[in-house]
Amino acid sequence: MQTTDEDETAEDARVSNATSTEDDQISDQGKTDEEIDEEGEQFPRSYVEKLRDENAKYRQRAQRADELAHELHRSRVEATGRLADPTDLEFSDEHLNDADKLTAAIDELLTRKPHLAARKPSGNIGQGSVTHGTSTVDLAGLLRAGAN
Repeated sequence: MQTTDEDETAEDARVSNATSTEDDQISDQGKTDEEIDEEGEQFPRSYVEKLRDENAKYRQRAQRADELAHELHRSRVEATGRLADPTDLEFSDEHLNDADKLTAAIDELLTRKPHLAARKPSGNIGQGSVTHGTSTVDLAGLLRAGAN
């Protein structure tokens, strides 16, 4: 198989490109971080790692602040005692800053979904201690009271 001049030229170009990138890498190894920074706009690895660590700390703080804000919102809704489950009202920053907006949001939610309201039983529901007018225990009286 014979090679043409074009094939040889393409092969020479590939070889020269490969060696030039290797030469660039070798020449960059001898330079300081500041020299690379000025030429290639790259930062030293230690500086980038420091920035990443700093950003990770800020992300963790922001996440913790969000968790605390949600907990405060739940506590304020629970303090009103108007909802059976305080998590039924969606979180909003406005509710933290303005008690009137929180009350209005609860009112609006209860208007749309009255079944979410807190219920407090009243009257005789068949639980708790029952007091009778007699001070002595009367077995016949207990049986009569249970029969009614």
